[in-house]
Amino acid sequence: MGLGLVGALLVGVSYAKGLSFAINKPLIPVNHIEGHISANYLTHQDLKPPFICLIISGGHTHLVYVKSYTEYEILGKTRDDAVGEAFDKVARVVGLGYPGGPKVDNLAKTGSANIKLPVTHFEGLDFSFSGIKTAVINLNHKDPNINKADLCCSFEKAVTEMLITNSKKAIEKLKVDKFVLAGGVSRNTYIRDAFDELEKEMKIKVYYPEPILCTDNAAMIAASGYYNFISGIRGDLKLNAIPNLKISTKI
Repeated sequence: MGLGLVGALLVGVSYAKGLSFAINKPLIPVNHIEGHISANYLTHQDLKPPFICLIISGGHTHLVYVKSYTEYEILGKTRDDAVGEAFDKVARVVGLGYPGGPKVDNLAKTGSANIKLPVTHFEGLDFSFSGIKTAVINLNHKDPNINKADLCCSFEKAVTEMLITNSKKAIEKLKVDKFVLAGGVSRNTYIRDAFDELEKEMKIKVYYPEPILCTDNAAMIAASGYYNFISGIRGDLKLNAIPNLKISTKI
């Protein structure tokens, strides 16, 4: 029922309400972001809350404390662009096209992180990716012949540094021993390698979904719906699409 583009949400919610009514089955509302988190339960059947989850996708960048299968607390989020949006815009500027994430990742493997780019840190756990995105765009416009592989590699390294810094702060604050990645950007190989190193450094267990479950998919929504169902969460025919639905909103 949310988050997302209202047109797509309305189609899905309307169909679900009609199907629920026609076959007399419960209508279970699901939050898109909670779905991304739940993708990990499909890949790692031993994973249980509580844990911290970093959701990184084209539309979202959230650092979330997962208290139970249906209870969440936002620790930090982006104040501007989502990290996946920054990847897509950088890819477009350097001529890689859309979707940009995998293409930036592949090109970065042939480059070196030798270009200084700005990183943004706050006192809390929020993120900002507009500065680094603008810096990459300006460098490319200033010198169209700049090494694109080096630029992508430098961008990827700086973005990962921001993600790692806040993740470490959250782990230290909450003293958890499990950390989870979710969302389309969690497929990025550089980011996964960095979190594998974080696992060793902080002596925690890091989880992420298999690649096919990272991007938007029906299985993750079904997984989240399952936990909502067994927790007694139900919708009715008044259920509506909410494009800006907040995580852990009570239905």
